[in-house]
Amino acid sequence: MSILRSEVKRAQKRAAELLADAGIVLTDAERENIEVAGFGLGDLESQGLELITYVNTDRYCAKDLVLFPRQTCPEHIHPPINGEPGKMETFRCRWGYVYLYVEGEATTALQAVVPAGSEPYYTVFHEIVLKPGEQYTIPPNTKHWFQGGSEGAIVSEFSSTSRDEFDIFTDPRIERMPIVIED
Repeated sequence: MSILRSEVKRAQKRAAELLADAGIVLTDAERENIEVAGFGLGDLESQGLELITYVNTDRYCAKDLVLFPRQTCPEHIHPPINGEPGKMETFRCRWGYVYLYVEGEATTALQAVVPAGSEPYYTVFHEIVLKPGEQYTIPPNTKHWFQGGSEGAIVSEFSSTSRDEFDIFTDPRIERMPIVIED
């Protein structure tokens, strides 16, 4: 499924405003190139992610992830690639709250809301709540998903090399890089 250019532009503007409100300064080029990941599901508000990649080399990566209120990055893993163990990433919450779910003992009363119609594709429910200044490291090849709190969230990601095109999503409908069409 595709995403409309106007929807991408609105999401970029909204993400840039949240970052500015949180005191995170972007260059003009960074603002214009905020990636909008709609995952091809046609419901960016519910399942999507806005991100800025500052650096991504063959050794490390640094990004800021923006989640609108209750916006969810769907469940996925970063698998081993070419004999390397897969991406290890540390999430550090900068603003808002982020509800992170990883493999482990399931939390009984989740604070996140699994997106309607996608329930079968969310399978890990060990909850980690990150508030500003808190961080958590996700090991390579670990299923995980995350959601912004009621006001959204900004998360800095520090990781080994990011190869998003190799991510494996639990939901087979997901397209990591959907086509942007003019409207």
